[in-house]
Amino acid sequence: EFVAVENGKENDMVQGRKFQFPSGSIVVFDKGYVDYQWYANLTAQNIGFVTRLRPKAVYRVIQQHPVIVAKGILKDETIQLNSAHAVKRQTPPLRKIEYIDRQSGKHFMFLSNNFRLSASTIAAIYKDRWKVELFFKAIKQNLKLKAFIGRSRNAIQTQIWIALIAYLLVSFARHLGQEGWTVQRLLRMIQVNLFERKTLKALFMPDKIPIKQKEAQLSLLL
Repeated sequence: EFVAVENGKENDMVQGRKFQFPSGSIVVFDKGYVDYQWYANLTAQNIGFVTRLRPKAVYRVIQQHPVIVAKGILKDETIQLNSAHAVKRQTPPLRKIEYIDRQSGKHFMFLSNNFRLSASTIAAIYKDRWKVELFFKAIKQNLKLKAFIGRSRNAIQTQIWIALIAYLLVSFARHLGQEGWTVQRLLRMIQVNLFERKTLKALFMPDKIPIKQKEAQLSLLL
C-alpha cells in the first residue's frame, strides 16, 4: 500500500512523515519512529497509531482504566507526556497499556492515541506488525534480494522495485488460488510454467477432473 525506498543515511522518520494516510487508519510502528510532533499531527488528522513506549519517557498518569488480567493486560492508563520536548510539540493525552505475553513471558508497554478499542485489541494490533518482518524475510529468501546485481543507486533501486512488484503479483495470485498456497510454492509453480500460456487463475485454480475420468485413469494404472 505504501512504500518508500531511499538511502540508509537518513532516519526512517524522514520518509514516515511524508506518507498521507486515509482518515481513520491505524498506523503501527516500532520505537524507531518516535516523534512527538508526529503523534500530534496523526491525532489531528484522525489517524490512530500503536507503538512502543520508550523506557525513559517522561509522563504523568491522568487516569487509570479497568483491566482484564486474564488477557495479559497489567495496566491501561491515560497519560500525558510532559517532558519539555513533548510539551513544546503539544503532544495530546495518550493511552499507555502494559501487557505480558503469556507464552514468552515478555513484558511490553504500548502507546496509542486510540481510546475506543480494548486494551487486548491494541496489543494484538501491535503483534500484527511482525508481518512486516515476515514480508522482508520473504522477499529476501524468495526474490533474490540478499545480493545486488549492480552497485549504482539506480541498479539497486530497480532491483528492489522489481522484487516488490513481483511480490505484489504473487500475493494477488495467492488471493486467487486455493488455501494452503505459500509465496514460495507459488514462485516454484511460476518457474515450472514460465513458458506456458496460462492465466494466473488457470494456473492456481486448475479445473477439477471429473470423478468418472479419475476412475478411468486409475483403471489404466492398474
